[in-house]
Amino acid sequence: MTTYGVPLLVLATTGSATLTGLAFALEWLPRIAAFTVAGTLVDRFGTARIFRAACLARALIVLAAAGALTNFEVRTLAATVTVMLLAASTGVLTEFSYVAAETAGGEASRKTGARAHRVQSTLIAIDQTATLAGPAVSGLLLEHGGPAVMLGTLASFSVLAAALRPRERPEPTSAAAAKRGLWTGWATLRSLPVLAWLVGGLVISNGAIALLQAAVPVVVVTELNHSSADAGLIWSAAAVASLLAISASRLAIDRWGLWPVGVAAAAVAAGATLAVAHADTYRGYLVLIAILMAGEGGLTVVLRTVRSHLIPPDVFGSTLAVTILLLLLPYPAAGLLVAAVPPAQLGHAITAAAVLQAVGLAVAFVRLRSLPAAPA
Repeated sequence: MTTYGVPLLVLATTGSATLTGLAFALEWLPRIAAFTVAGTLVDRFGTARIFRAACLARALIVLAAAGALTNFEVRTLAATVTVMLLAASTGVLTEFSYVAAETAGGEASRKTGARAHRVQSTLIAIDQTATLAGPAVSGLLLEHGGPAVMLGTLASFSVLAAALRPRERPEPTSAAAAKRGLWTGWATLRSLPVLAWLVGGLVISNGAIALLQAAVPVVVVTELNHSSADAGLIWSAAAVASLLAISASRLAIDRWGLWPVGVAAAAVAAGATLAVAHADTYRGYLVLIAILMAGEGGLTVVLRTVRSHLIPPDVFGSTLAVTILLLLLPYPAAGLLVAAVPPAQLGHAITAAAVLQAVGLAVAFVRLRSLPAAPA
């Protein structure tokens, strides 16, 4: 709801495609900046405390923004400042709760031993289910209830998440150790060429996906004359396709192997992005983005499998943090690009991103096939 609903709220409040793109960047830039701080605090104080504090703080900020927007007219300076600050603050707090949840998931995986893959599969299913429901709920609430109803619902979910926080807490480590862990993770990634090439290709691919996430609200609402609910529905349909692709990928990898499935998923993702760049109807966006995210779902399974095979257990957390940080970098850049490009020219930007995605994934997988350390 935060990732997709807040840009929709900005567009509804300001009527500006530029500010919508800027809000998308403001959601992601603080997340990247806060990533190392969040990891250090989680290591020092434990997952439960940080998760609860982040969720409660997010609820308070969202409620404050809802109250302020009820007193401000749309497309005024006060309303614009409110929603832009909301985008930045919720981005930071979401990163803290995300790092805490991922840390708890890693701890659960280690405790289950040979059944760790079941924990990770469950975590992916939870994430995709939330991605399925969140955009549609945000768009519908904003369309039929207004900003106050949407933000009130978001605050309620934040409070509920805090109430359901994890009870266990991993042993805290020192802040110095956490800081050293980031450099260790970077050195480990550089020493694993298979993982490094795969992450590099996915960073480029994420650039195209991030651009679509930032641009779709603008294109659907301003260019195609559809509602905010319709814009949210696109990403809900994409989440369904991704969830189905993740389930199918596990079976496909068992039958045909990791790299053939990865190549197929990359081809589907790149081809769908190229087609989206030339779509001119709402139905075209809906179908093609669903296909794109199905390919992305397959690539996610490949990435998680490679990480589990290649990263040494004693540096798994720090290396995982570095890979996530790299994969998030395209998101604020995409928001800034949408803010700078006129809505009528976004199709050209998407086409350029799609070409880069295709080339980046092709080079990555060609290089991966020639490396001897790739898992079978």
